[in-house]
Amino acid sequence: MTVDPYLPGHGDASYTVRHYDLDLDYALENNSLKGQAVLTIEALEDLSELTLDLHALKVVKLSGPRISKHSHTDGRLRIRLQQPISVGKTTKLTVTYRGVPTPVPDKIGEAGWEELADGVIVASQPGGAPSWFPCNDRPDAKAPYRITISTASDYFVVANGQRTAVRRRAGRTTWTYEQSEPMAPYLATVQIGRYAEHTIPASVPLTAAVPPARRAAFDRAFADQPQMIELFERLFGPYPFGSYRVVVTDDSLEIPLEAQGLSIFGSNLLSRTWDAQRLIAHELSHQWFGNAVTLRRMRDIWLHEGFACYAEWLWSQESGGPSTHERAEEAWERLRRHRGSLLLGDPGVSDVFDDRVYKRGALTLHAIRLTIGDEAFFELLQTWVRRHSGGNVSTDDFTALADELGHSEVADVVDAWVYQIALPPLP
Repeated sequence: MTVDPYLPGHGDASYTVRHYDLDLDYALENNSLKGQAVLTIEALEDLSELTLDLHALKVVKLSGPRISKHSHTDGRLRIRLQQPISVGKTTKLTVTYRGVPTPVPDKIGEAGWEELADGVIVASQPGGAPSWFPCNDRPDAKAPYRITISTASDYFVVANGQRTAVRRRAGRTTWTYEQSEPMAPYLATVQIGRYAEHTIPASVPLTAAVPPARRAAFDRAFADQPQMIELFERLFGPYPFGSYRVVVTDDSLEIPLEAQGLSIFGSNLLSRTWDAQRLIAHELSHQWFGNAVTLRRMRDIWLHEGFACYAEWLWSQESGGPSTHERAEEAWERLRRHRGSLLLGDPGVSDVFDDRVYKRGALTLHAIRLTIGDEAFFELLQTWVRRHSGGNVSTDDFTALADELGHSEVADVVDAWVYQIALPPLP
């Protein structure tokens, strides 16, 4: 069954996962991963079989409900049950597995567990979660997580949520993190490196895991991050998670990425240039738009990337750079000169992360702001986050909320910018 045509071969709509408990053991010297995953599964329909996503790794054992047979091919672990699970009922399924984790190839691009020069980065957007744990790989199958990982003691481990335990024994250290807020599988992450962690004074608990030799460069490049948090809390509402972390790899990375409660940057972005600063703001803003409030289907990616791009423009004005409107006018002019066409509300697999999605998505928000005014616009954004935090959304949900708040004209703006190919003029 195809749950999302942008990610064929991922997800199973017949059930959801209510909790993940992941117990991992990783050997850096040969990139070897051993894992035991306990999934609390709820049937969304009468369930006689189910499918998990697990790429490249070998299933060693299955336990929990009575299983008549299973197969594991092409990254899909298909399980037939001896006794059906009735709709609404839950059960616990334990999968023991091992192997060498590798990124998951999809039409959108590779994602998942990758080796660094000296460590590990897990960048799972959009379909890389099965590279390191069995899951129902759908963005609308959000769940709390407990992640425990053991590895060599001279490495520092970061994962989602609050760190609740660190145990050292015989040259190995076991780290435990609890992610209590619901999280989409692609946002689950583990980062392993020779990092030192330090705390940054801010309005929310803020830490950074950075190679010691990069500390001075980090302090300069990320000096404005507390002010970014203050701005986004003022405009979008309270920060949605218990803490925020930044990880900086010693390697250069082509792009930064966000996971729930943290963001990961390459050392090549330790800079005060606008291109670096806008990305620091961009990844931070995803905690509200993408992580707390998550799309239901990939075609609505503008609800993540358009919002995060608009946050860049808001920070530009706040930090003394070009105003938000000037950034919008510049982006509009670039889109006007671009000869290719793109439907923002369904850009297609090949263009889902195209820069035009980011810019036209941000312009959609700016057009709404110009139409309904600043006070109504930011009330809409704050209500959007407050109403849907921990859940999943679509573009129709956004226009419905605007209508509920008395801004029926937003539907016309969204229709012109999201569902028509022609580039509208800015209001």
